[in-house]
Amino acid sequence: MQTVTTVRVATRPSALALAQAQIVMDMLTTLHGEINFEIVKVSTRGDQEEDRSLTSIGGDGVFVKELESALLGNRADVAVHSMKDMPMELPAGVRAGVVPMRADARDVLLSRANAHRSIFKLPNNAVVGTSSLRRAAQIHAIKPLVHVKECRGNIDTRIKKMLDGQFDALVVALAGVQRLGLPPEVGEASPIPMEEMVPAVGQGALFVQYREADLRMQQLVAPLNEPQSAMGVAIERAFLTRLGGGCVVPVGANASVFGDRWLFHAFVGSVDGKHAMRRDAEGITHDEADATAAVEDIAEEMLESGARWVLAAHKGG
Repeated sequence: MQTVTTVRVATRPSALALAQAQIVMDMLTTLHGEINFEIVKVSTRGDQEEDRSLTSIGGDGVFVKELESALLGNRADVAVHSMKDMPMELPAGVRAGVVPMRADARDVLLSRANAHRSIFKLPNNAVVGTSSLRRAAQIHAIKPLVHVKECRGNIDTRIKKMLDGQFDALVVALAGVQRLGLPPEVGEASPIPMEEMVPAVGQGALFVQYREADLRMQQLVAPLNEPQSAMGVAIERAFLTRLGGGCVVPVGANASVFGDRWLFHAFVGSVDGKHAMRRDAEGITHDEADATAAVEDIAEEMLESGARWVLAAHKGG
């Protein structure tokens, strides 16, 4: 393999996306010695239309497509994504990538001075900000009288809106908070237990994507792949695929793989919280195919038990 001296890294321009790209670059530098990096900032449709809901601007792939175009157009060598933003189907030519060690997948409740430490303890008239239908459904299932209000934008932008008084609390991904840090006005974060709120598929994981034909990049980034993290993400995505869902449906799934076992949590619910379904399972990690088949069976059972109706109603079908 020809020695790689410069790697062009495509990333969204937000503070969190740049921090995530830096994490990947630091790992590559540790593994391969002195590598020069060139950041290629790519603004996506999801970044450009922050005043509209994700559903209204196309849903799946709104934070991803432009970065993939940069790869396909040879304007970048790798792209660093949040795994939860990745659609189920990737374009031909860039169906390749690795999943590094996953961060904490849980969601977190933020409030000024950490005044509200759990969803259960929120006042009935509290205004909670989130752009996620999955989070809205689970918040309402726990605390039906809370007001959930659309809150899009980068994490730092959303926190500023809360501190400015637009929201009493926010629910965001804990991994993003850990990677960026919190302003002193927020104080400590309050992670939400998995038993209360099931995370998004892929939450906490990164995806380092490259062109399928680029053997140099394949060999360069291959050591970043962490098998248990990658397997957990694959299990979750298989579950979501079997449900027929995408990035913006009120569905949560998390698979933790440790030692020779896997542990799985799933949620499907209506945004108003009136219909909420949870499933939990565990099994022996013989191989990914066995675990995938098990969670696909769970998805089928949930569909037959009412999830099909919930998802169809959400999609207007």
